[in-house]
Amino acid sequence: MLGAFRSALATPDLRKKILFTLGIIVLYRIGALLPSPGVSYPNVQKCMAGISDQGGIYSLLNLFSGGALLQLSVFALGIMPYITASIIIQLLTVVIPRFEQLKKEGQAGQGKLTQFTRYLTIALAILQATGIVALADRGQLFNNCQDDIIPGHGIWKLAIIVVTMTAGTAVIMWLGELITERGIGNGMSLLMFVNIAARIPAEGKNIWDKGALTFVVICVFGLAIIASVVFMEQGQRRIPVQYAKRMIGRRMYGGTSTYLPLKVNQAGVIPVIFASSLLYLPDLISRLVGANQDSGWQRFIAQHLVSQGDWVHILTYFALIIFFTYFYIQITFNVHERADEMRKFGGFIPGIRPGRPTSEYLSFVLSRITLPGSIYLGIIAILPNFFLSITGQGQNQNFPFGGTAVLIMVGVGLDTVKQIESQLMQRNYEGFLK
Repeated sequence: MLGAFRSALATPDLRKKILFTLGIIVLYRIGALLPSPGVSYPNVQKCMAGISDQGGIYSLLNLFSGGALLQLSVFALGIMPYITASIIIQLLTVVIPRFEQLKKEGQAGQGKLTQFTRYLTIALAILQATGIVALADRGQLFNNCQDDIIPGHGIWKLAIIVVTMTAGTAVIMWLGELITERGIGNGMSLLMFVNIAARIPAEGKNIWDKGALTFVVICVFGLAIIASVVFMEQGQRRIPVQYAKRMIGRRMYGGTSTYLPLKVNQAGVIPVIFASSLLYLPDLISRLVGANQDSGWQRFIAQHLVSQGDWVHILTYFALIIFFTYFYIQITFNVHERADEMRKFGGFIPGIRPGRPTSEYLSFVLSRITLPGSIYLGIIAILPNFFLSITGQGQNQNFPFGGTAVLIMVGVGLDTVKQIESQLMQRNYEGFLK
């Protein structure tokens, strides 16, 4: 491992990419700590000091922004608008024929889809920034905090904050694309990794304050979760594929054997994001419309949907993850297209006829491995709900060793290591994975 790092830093062009990526990350973290104009930074810090147990609608967004959301900084929205826009465009490729045609046009069509993703990201950033600023202006961003976060409450001041946050989202997109083009690659995912990693010291200190024994137990428990996540993320079902020999001109093509890899966790972390967002949506809507806090519906939301230790929340969360796992895989992995592609290039699965029998076989195998994959996602996601109730951290979702945080950090970490390894292998160096 150390030899691979030494080889990576010893290669001039790869060293430049790594240093360039680190420089972009430093700039990104500075922007995440820089407060927006018109926001009272001392009052924000006072309010944040008293919300160690706050969860609810902000926890997932605050996790993806590296703690910048509740500080109302320039990069407060983080990478979440781009993630949401990418998921929406990906789902629309199945619904809108024009998008499906662009997807099949190769690099040119993908460029147009990327442009649509950027436009949608800006629109979502405006909408999300307006909602967050409205909650902050009403004093609903922090519970039980009487300090004035935005002094003056002028419409122009609120508009400037919204414009600043939206511009910050555009800059984040640009930084992520710079890492992808001139850095080590995987730019957007790497920025998300940095945001989650930035939360670990603060969350670790909160756990340490509850006792050294609790801290040690959580660290051991966290390492076990990370090891299991790495094992499951690497697991895949390899379906053998044989390509027949074809004569093109005077040359023979094909006749090779390969495999079609189907990952156990084919959906990634997307179902967890969908389920978390859907659970927090009723609380967000009730806050924006100013619902009565003493009403029966509001009490039900607070007790069963926002409170993460409640059994209704846990079971609903688990069921939503399983549902969205099947839904997302059915949308993104088209077995009929895969079967047609294999048949077009002369490929077939040994013992399975090309065409419809191949698509039925792929659908059968995919449904078999999706069940353990969805259960695995659900268990990893709800583990913090049990563990945080034991440690007494209340509703704090930003647990550093559970759920969305571990899934993203492990997935991005493995992809980044593989990208660096592939560049080392091109230069005849030994990679990270032997």
